[in-house]
Amino acid sequence: MAMDGIREENMTNSTFDNFITERVGHNASKLSDIRDPFLTTYLVGILVSICGNFIISVSLNIQKYAHMRQSLRSSEPYYTSVLWWCGVVLMGVGELGNFAAYGFAPASLIAPLGCVSVISSAVISVVFLKETIRASDIIGGTLAVTGTYILVTFAPHASTHITASLVQRYAMSWAFLIYGFIEVLLFCILLYLYKVSKMKHIVIVMLLIALLASLTVISVKAVSGMIKESVKGYMQLTYPIFYVMLVVMVASCAFQLKFLNQAMRMFDATEVVPVNFVFFTASAVIAGIVFYQEFYGLALLNIFMFLLGCLLSFLGVFLIARNRPKIKTPDRNFIAMGQIPGRRQTDKVQPESTYGSLAAKLCTGSEKIEDS
Repeated sequence: MAMDGIREENMTNSTFDNFITERVGHNASKLSDIRDPFLTTYLVGILVSICGNFIISVSLNIQKYAHMRQSLRSSEPYYTSVLWWCGVVLMGVGELGNFAAYGFAPASLIAPLGCVSVISSAVISVVFLKETIRASDIIGGTLAVTGTYILVTFAPHASTHITASLVQRYAMSWAFLIYGFIEVLLFCILLYLYKVSKMKHIVIVMLLIALLASLTVISVKAVSGMIKESVKGYMQLTYPIFYVMLVVMVASCAFQLKFLNQAMRMFDATEVVPVNFVFFTASAVIAGIVFYQEFYGLALLNIFMFLLGCLLSFLGVFLIARNRPKIKTPDRNFIAMGQIPGRRQTDKVQPESTYGSLAAKLCTGSEKIEDS
């Protein structure tokens, strides 16, 4: 009897050990399966964003080249050029890539990666459009690339699975309600200063755009994430919050474009591009922290290095965009004022070029609105 009891107990212990081993092994495998998709999703978001920004830079320089060629060959509007439309299509592809990237990676990482477009545009304009390369371009590009590497390394690596119920809960949280109230209050004050008091300072206009950009980032990530979950089989498009975020995304983008075009008409592109990049990135990071809680549980070292990466990217963009030289056009684009009846001046006047490689996107949008 004693031997039977010992044998039974040993069998029970062996069975329990096998059960624990199986469970631990299963959980270890499951944790590995969970971690790998997180890392894969994170890398996909980064690659899609980088590719999207690179395509945007290519499209901007194609549009710029189309403008230059059109001005040399004929007086027809630029939108009659097939090459210009190819650039527009490429820009749409790049923006679609950026939109998709928000569904895979944290918003606080995707927004700063916009500096890839600035770097690529500067390189393409030097290589293919024969613009002059400067020491500040090399230093700025080095700083921006270094900052981008630090951002990718130390940014939050886990992206939340965006669902309609999660977006609803975040939208009703006290943190976002307070943040939204402060943002609306600041927007009203800045709008009063800009419209009523006629204070046309670049910081005021860029802050208006940045406040709208924070809503754009929140809504774009929400819409992109819910579409991604729907494609995976978890339908999210039947929830009202999806259409609320869709309306917010479209409206905020439209008003951003409006203020951005006004800024391009009032200020030089070399001022607007870097300031807009800095303000947009800062607002996107803050929106990601407040709404999506992307820095929750992140180590202090990671936060510090992430901010350092942002700072290096900002400095790099400022150096690249600072005092960009204008492209020299052939002499036949000059109009001799002495040849015009009733004019005594013999100076030559060159039509002003507003298509700097770093601000082509902004300027193109401005001219489209003015032509319409």
